[in-house]
Amino acid sequence: MHFDHAGMATNDAEECAELFGDLFGLEVAHEEEFDDMYIVFLDCGSGGYFELLEPLTDDGTIASYVEANGSGIHHLALATDDIEAALETARDHDVRLIDEEPRPGAWGHTVAFLHPGDTSGFLMELVEH
Repeated sequence: MHFDHAGMATNDAEECAELFGDLFGLEVAHEEEFDDMYIVFLDCGSGGYFELLEPLTDDGTIASYVEANGSGIHHLALATDDIEAALETARDHDVRLIDEEPRPGAWGHTVAFLHPGDTSGFLMELVEH
């Protein structure tokens, strides 16, 4: 496994992308609307990304997160070549799974989330490209 991206919740992904572009020289690698969100991936180099998540509706996970917490890091993602095996390893370590089975994610990836109650308070995403 290796670091894939930091999912960052914001009310304005375009503004955030422009700011990070100006400050850090990051460029947009991919953008799309997915699951009631506008998503922008910024290339941080070395295969890592900032995933900017902007809610397009007033309900949903990201909208609720931003309302409760403001903008901030929502989750951290690790890439794996075998998401099924990674989920089995999590089960073997008694980590609760938010997604019992992998599901479609942004950018055409397959994803699954681990429960933050069993990962030291961090929402962790597994990503298979």
